[in-house]
Amino acid sequence: WNCDYDTADRICNFNRHYAEFAGYWQTTDFLKSIRETMKDNELNDKPIQFYDSVTGALLFEAPKGRTMEEFLKESASHGWPSFRDEEVNWEYVRCLRDGECVSTTGTHLGHNLPDGKGNRYCINLVSVAGQPEE
Repeated sequence: WNCDYDTADRICNFNRHYAEFAGYWQTTDFLKSIRETMKDNELNDKPIQFYDSVTGALLFEAPKGRTMEEFLKESASHGWPSFRDEEVNWEYVRCLRDGECVSTTGTHLGHNLPDGKGNRYCINLVSVAGQPEE
């Protein structure tokens, strides 16, 4: 999705507190790639897979239990791609007591910021813009 390498390195590695700026994900090619999946002016609701930028492990699949439009709208309103419990691959994702989300290998992903609908994992796009492990 054409994320900045230096931003990804700074956020993903050796970091426990910092995030990409709110809305960064909207400045990348992410939305363009989503729009390319549009058919007949409707968003394709097939889940997108999000991989650890360091290891290539599958971390999230979204949307699940909602439409692509709902996923994008919620993400835009919060400033980061926002995932719900059913969209998390718990085999490779952990949420620490302070709300920080990390991969099982230590990649900083973002934070859990619950709202009235439940857990909401606001995740840095640079942390999940990886390619599948081969």
